[in-house]
Amino acid sequence: MNRLRTSRIDARGYLPLLILAVLIAAFAILAPRFFRLQNFMIVLQQTVVLVVTGLGMTFVIIGGSIDLSVGSVVGLAALTTALFTPAWGGLAIVAGVLTGAFAGVLTGTIFAKGKVPSFIVTVGGLVAYRGIVLFLTRGAPVEITHDRFLALYAGRLFGFPHAVIFALALVVLAAVILERTPFGREIRAIGGGERVAELSGVNVARVKMLMFLWSGLIAGFAGVLQAARVYAATPRLGDGLELQVISAVVLGGTPLTGGAGGVRGTIIGALIIGVLSNGMNMMGLSPYIQNIVQGVVLVLAVFATIDREKIGVIK
Repeated sequence: MNRLRTSRIDARGYLPLLILAVLIAAFAILAPRFFRLQNFMIVLQQTVVLVVTGLGMTFVIIGGSIDLSVGSVVGLAALTTALFTPAWGGLAIVAGVLTGAFAGVLTGTIFAKGKVPSFIVTVGGLVAYRGIVLFLTRGAPVEITHDRFLALYAGRLFGFPHAVIFALALVVLAAVILERTPFGREIRAIGGGERVAELSGVNVARVKMLMFLWSGLIAGFAGVLQAARVYAATPRLGDGLELQVISAVVLGGTPLTGGAGGVRGTIIGALIIGVLSNGMNMMGLSPYIQNIVQGVVLVLAVFATIDREKIGVIK
């Protein structure tokens, strides 16, 4: 029985790679312009924000929680960066990242200390942070014209976009934290069984707070990158991003039931979404059709990765 369960877990680990390979092969046939080095570089740039935001969401989902506020945090961090750029220049990056960190601390404190479910807290954050953005912008975009700041996304080093290099650095950092530190092991323990982790001596409240601090910090950095990408902070920037991020994490093999998963899977999941979106654009499919396809893919991903043995009753 244990051997069968282990084989199922291994299969879930290889499934994202198989999906990615099938998508690349399919679009190479259906859209000949897809299979070009230049286009693959475009896909990497387009998925940078998704990958970075997914690094925070991965920690939260492995810990058995959810963060639905990341899209709004990205938008708020982008706006903070745009507002501080005229006076601070490139240092406005710090303001954007700290905005995300503050949002993460606030969420984590209410969740861990106030004993409010993460779903409720982060839905409140989703609405509140988006409201702040709309109030401050009055519905108009805030442009960014600082050359050095814009080079954060568009500049290149040895032919690779700066944004991709920054994302890779954050990927390495996230992987080390999750796989090589006590904090990473504690997150897995809480996701696997919070009561057991607590009895084992894990400070559950502290780990939960740090988990959401990390998620907010990463979302703040993603907001900076998104602002640099579009040269502005728009009122709807990051709108709906939270669903794409959750899709990327789940597609990568991290089950919503928590306790398992990793950074590598999230990268693959983000690439699946990036390749899917890019390929459908090249085929000229309607955005409405694309939304339907992405929704179906998310449901199938949850179906394939969820650990039903951890759920007594499906509600």
